Amino acid sequence: MSSIKARFKRLIKSGEIAKDDAQSAAVEALCALEKRVRAAEAGWRRFLGLTPRVMGLYLWGPPGRGKSMLMDLFFNHVRIKSKRRIHFHAFMREVHALVKQWREGDARTRQKTFGTAKGDDPIQPIAKLIARRSRLLCFDELQVTDIADAMILGRLFEALLSNKVILLATSNRAPEALYKDGLNRDRFLPFIDIIRTQLVVHEIAGPRDYRLDRLRGQKVYFSPMSDLAEVKGFEALWANMTKLTTEMEASITVNAREILFPRAAGPLLRASFNQLCAEANGPADYLAIAERFTTVFIDHVPLLTPEKRNEARRFVTLIDALYEASTKLVVLAAAAPGEIYPTGDGSFEFERTASRLEEMRSEAYLARSI
Repeated sequence: MSSIKARFKRLIKSGEIAKDDAQSAAVEALCALEKRVRAAEAGWRRFLGLTPRVMGLYLWGPPGRGKSMLMDLFFNHVRIKSKRRIHFHAFMREVHALVKQWREGDARTRQKTFGTAKGDDPIQPIAKLIARRSRLLCFDELQVTDIADAMILGRLFEALLSNKVILLATSNRAPEALYKDGLNRDRFLPFIDIIRTQLVVHEIAGPRDYRLDRLRGQKVYFSPMSDLAEVKGFEALWANMTKLTTEMEASITVNAREILFPRAAGPLLRASFNQLCAEANGPADYLAIAERFTTVFIDHVPLLTPEKRNEARRFVTLIDALYEASTKLVVLAAAAPGEIYPTGDGSFEFERTASRLEEMRSEAYLARSI
């Protein structure tokens, strides 16, 4: 039996995950990819030049269906030495940095980093560099919103595949829905063709949103944060929501400005109040957060004084964006919603935010679809 399937069955038997037909079908697709990886890695096949052309798998479906968990299951148990799991946006950030390095370097510098390459197009040498470093690339949360990404993805993935890199990607969107209504989308269509023709596309669309199930019936607003029991409750909920998935850095790009978040797990974000509201973030940033993440954990929301009116204003804008997107919210705060900003410029308007914070911890709000 496949080590991936064996681990999956043990998780079900232990009660760590529930039996789910949609997830079981996805595991079969992952096992098929595992077989092709084993064949590709067979030494005698390589010696005879018979290495099969392993392409990869594109696993997509609604949030909370276990895509990130299944990717980790595959990554942790597939037997290949050179492998890497990375959030898609972090990968593209590295690619753009390599493009810049190529364009700004002289011939000697280029050769030192990328090896010998002809012409001035950086995509092929970058793909060869990536292939030398990793035979397997696992991308979590493949989503395309940035035109700079959209314009190079087709050529980049074609070059990676031609260098026999194995690709596994998860996404909330079907290939045809990627970069929908984006600028110059016609130039992005070859990337969709590559996914459809060179990767196995598997939809996982079971009826249950397991992350939402773990939130329902749970306390999601913890205060005061001076109470150790409240802090422990907040931490325990984060641990429960992210179990069996890998916590890693995430980023969003808004108007060519990148915002980094050290802690994320698939569509879950954890950030402090200061990260979100003490920095110079604006409405576009908060809308991007609401679009990118389905659940946001905010810790250390303080009592706000009149001197903190800018932070209060940003918090109002953030909560509005999350509320309108039906993003689920978990908060660790110094006080109850109505006591966070009692006086100061905009405190009257903050009453609406307090009301929304109360609603966002209700079962009715948690039941709202995203």
